[in-house]
Amino acid sequence: MLYENIKKLVEYGIQTGLTPESERIYTTNLLLEIFHEDNYEDTDVDTSYVTEELESILKNLLDEAVKRELITDSIVYRDLFDTKLMNCLLPRPAQVQAEFARHYKESPETATNYYYKFSQDSDYIRRYRVKKDMKWKVDSPYGEIDITVNLSKPEKDPKAIAAAKNAKASSYPKCLLCMENEGYAGRVNHPARENHRIIPITVNDSAWGFQYSPYVYYNEHCIVFNGQHTPMKIDRAAFTKLFDFVKLFPHYFLGSNADLPIVGGSILSHDHFQGGHYTFAMAKAPIEKAVSVPGFEDVEAGIVKWPLSVLRIRHKDEKRLIDLAEHVLNCWRSYTDEAAFIFAETDGEPHNTITPIARKTGDMFELDLTLRNNITTEEHPLGVYHPHAQYHHIKKENIGLIEVMGLAVLPSRLKKELELLAEYIVNKKDIRTNSDIEKHADWAANFLPKYNTITEENVMDILKKEAGEVFVHVLEDAGVYKCTPEGREAFMRFIRTL
Repeated sequence: MLYENIKKLVEYGIQTGLTPESERIYTTNLLLEIFHEDNYEDTDVDTSYVTEELESILKNLLDEAVKRELITDSIVYRDLFDTKLMNCLLPRPAQVQAEFARHYKESPETATNYYYKFSQDSDYIRRYRVKKDMKWKVDSPYGEIDITVNLSKPEKDPKAIAAAKNAKASSYPKCLLCMENEGYAGRVNHPARENHRIIPITVNDSAWGFQYSPYVYYNEHCIVFNGQHTPMKIDRAAFTKLFDFVKLFPHYFLGSNADLPIVGGSILSHDHFQGGHYTFAMAKAPIEKAVSVPGFEDVEAGIVKWPLSVLRIRHKDEKRLIDLAEHVLNCWRSYTDEAAFIFAETDGEPHNTITPIARKTGDMFELDLTLRNNITTEEHPLGVYHPHAQYHHIKKENIGLIEVMGLAVLPSRLKKELELLAEYIVNKKDIRTNSDIEKHADWAANFLPKYNTITEENVMDILKKEAGEVFVHVLEDAGVYKCTPEGREAFMRFIRTL
């Protein structure tokens, strides 16, 4: 069984282009060594469909590793081991970088197509897990909103959790975004990255890395990160970095999480951005009210019809956008409007920052500046401009860059909860009697009267629609200025200070 699956895995490497035919024997021997196997017998196996069978090939090899007591039968240890197996198939980092550069000469899009496929074929992006994510769209007053329930990130089991507690402390790599992750074998409290290859790029005259997210929440979901482990900061340099990347890859957008807790929603300890080849509802949203900023009359500007408070600026010269963005940021950092409950700081703690998103449309550069504020109160201890408590049954986590743009990343617990809720609704059972779903009882009581007929066939569609509408309300909570006449007037009070 071992020989057959090693042969299939090597064949997978050859058919996907990860492994040259000339390295068939070498790769086979690398895999044998990992299994502490001195012998090998070539066997006849059907290799017609190996590119579709990676999950089952790896499962068989992992089962063999467990049987041989090479690993503990746990998702964490299995992931560490199969990453080691996949690395046997892969070219060295320099070869991947050279291939990317060769494709880039043809076009930036050809280069990213190559690299995205490589990142999936190498199992760095585990296709068979990502496809388990629940995904749907919901209509809203702001356009079609994307909803996902993240099921691709495996939960640690008790064995791994216990081992992690007892593991020797290590500060290498410093975090999941550091360059040092490339090729790192991993440990129980740090994922394996032996099958990880980073593309080096120059951003703002400094060394940065370009890679894809292993969990790809949307098409070609990429991460662009500083070569140095340095904290995130929204400033003029951040805007420059965004456009440096967009100029390198004009078919991609790039955005940054905010640099303050609560509204940050990301790893604030390492300077990085997220982007990709996808058009979110926010990018499609129209300008609701055109505005003009003194000294920047040549820059198109306007308030976007969006639940969060967004100023969109456009110009053919990105340097004009960088200048204006810096001006807006500086004004917003120090802006207080008590009537609108906007405070620049309280007790010396700053509250105002920006979530920026850059893209190129035609020959125009575009920058969305999303105004954020992380103030808390007794009524809203997690944040005034954060999902309010009545919506925590669906979304309690921070509203970061991806959500700002109109894609809900909802917790994995919702899959089971929505399925249970569907059963209780169809069978007219009391939702409050089940501790797993009682949190949804008030929500269900509010929306159920809207529907005359709820059946086993339509109940899940109804729940998905209603969950999506909750997320729209969550986005409205995160807006510092509401989409009301009073909110728009308050927004304009800020614009008039620019």
